[in-house]
Amino acid sequence: SGSGKTTAARCVAGLEAPDEGRILIAGEEADFTAKAKRRKVQYIFQDTYGSLNPRMRIGRIIREPIWFHFGLAGEALENEARKILGLVGLSRAVEDKYPHELSGGQRQRAGIARALAVKPELLIADEPVSSLDVSVQAQILRLLLELNREGLSILLITHDLRVVSGLADYVAVMSGGKIEEQGETAKVFGAPESLYTKALLEAIPGRRGGN
Repeated sequence: SGSGKTTAARCVAGLEAPDEGRILIAGEEADFTAKAKRRKVQYIFQDTYGSLNPRMRIGRIIREPIWFHFGLAGEALENEARKILGLVGLSRAVEDKYPHELSGGQRQRAGIARALAVKPELLIADEPVSSLDVSVQAQILRLLLELNREGLSILLITHDLRVVSGLADYVAVMSGGKIEEQGETAKVFGAPESLYTKALLEAIPGRRGGN
């Protein structure tokens, strides 16, 4: 906590402006002024309550960004929204429910569906399972892994190195707002060069040197 992970992620998503430097996505300078470019980066929030409009039903939450970005309407809009809900494992029954009527896992799936609705190129997942029960965490992480295997790039923000080890191909370890170490996950975790990274890895329960 406090290492700067979320702040960096919010800058990448255009939710905050960096104090200095540039943001490059796929080698290009990020531009969040154009609607077509804004949709390319979507954000999944840690807070499953605060990230969804409490006055809107789930169906509308998913339909609105599809209509806004692609101009779909009527049956075409309904079908696309239901396809997205199905993709994240939500049934049509949730369409008429408000966020507070869903479980934490269902709300997080709805948040993922809303992000996927605009067909992003990069999905930023900020501690997406930290507020969920352990059994539900595994379900959401499996969903993210499936989306990644289907070609979606995901920037995962987490303090749980076991999650990083199981999901990430590439890792950047941050402390005090700076990147301490980065590289392929297997290499960084197998032979860390930074003392900070070594200390984090040694603190993992069950790992050699850990408790």
